[in-house]
Amino acid sequence: MSNQFQRIVLASRPSGEVTANNFRLETVPVPTIMDGQVLIRNHFLSLDPYMRVRMDDAKNYAAPQALNETMIGGTVGEIIASKNPQFQIGDKVIGMMGWAEIGVSDGTLLRKLDTTHIPLSAYLGAVGMPGMTAWYGFTQIMQAKEGETVVVSAASGAVGSVVGQLAKLRGCRAVGIAGGAEKCAYVVNELGFDACVDYKAANQAGNLAEQLAAATPNGIDAIFENVGGASFDACLLRVNPFGRIALCGMISGYDGGDMAIQNARMLLSMRVTLRGFIISEHLDFWPQGLKELGSLVAQGKLKFRESIAPNLATAPEAFIGLLKGKNLGKQLVRLIPE
Repeated sequence: MSNQFQRIVLASRPSGEVTANNFRLETVPVPTIMDGQVLIRNHFLSLDPYMRVRMDDAKNYAAPQALNETMIGGTVGEIIASKNPQFQIGDKVIGMMGWAEIGVSDGTLLRKLDTTHIPLSAYLGAVGMPGMTAWYGFTQIMQAKEGETVVVSAASGAVGSVVGQLAKLRGCRAVGIAGGAEKCAYVVNELGFDACVDYKAANQAGNLAEQLAAATPNGIDAIFENVGGASFDACLLRVNPFGRIALCGMISGYDGGDMAIQNARMLLSMRVTLRGFIISEHLDFWPQGLKELGSLVAQGKLKFRESIAPNLATAPEAFIGLLKGKNLGKQLVRLIPE
């Protein structure tokens, strides 16, 4: 193994949209591990919308990403050296090693993975943080019952795709909102949603409200919101009394766009429950959720797709594309050669 590896640090904070200049690719020495530590060769890096929020130096649920330090991010990889008796060379693990080819851990928040029936990369998607985000929001906040209508924004993404499939498995009507005909076809034809509204085409035609009404003839009982903006406002006008909203993200405003809710009056008139959540604050639910998600993936009952950038150097471009909705399914970066 080389005595050097590559990592990407946050070089500057974005002003509006993220650019490639906000990142810097560095070559650094492989560290020598101490007692209790392990050295990990990362195989895949997860790219997620929350990273955009962490790039700003602003009050939020977690500390901002430090400048000139390795960008935060979830990874899966293999132990290549160990001075920790709980981990052996060859163990596959998931952790938060960031945008880097190599990581060092003392074992805290590092978890061994079984890849017998589940691909390693899936632990960053359907059987990882995105899957758990979907599972928790659906089961604990939306609490949708059989026969109810569930609407999911960013329905073709890593989180939204799982929400809709969980809804179908529980006998709900699942309606997605996604950008483009290809994504909507994937959501309906492969994931099994009952309908999908192409918000890009609908916005161009000026008939978003009409298309959403056609897809939700009995109104909306529960919303999983990833995006915010015009689609969320249109959903609020369709929400039924005592509707539930799991507020996971508002990606439409992460680059400085308007995050105001225009139809907030519906929250009161329909007596809606709206709850924002961060999945890392609910670790007590992870064993239960991951067990169900892993079983569903292993049995082929929970489908997923991955968009994979070929190497670390392409991570900034892939991340910018993710924020613009260019990916289909879970956005990953491959950190080892194919």
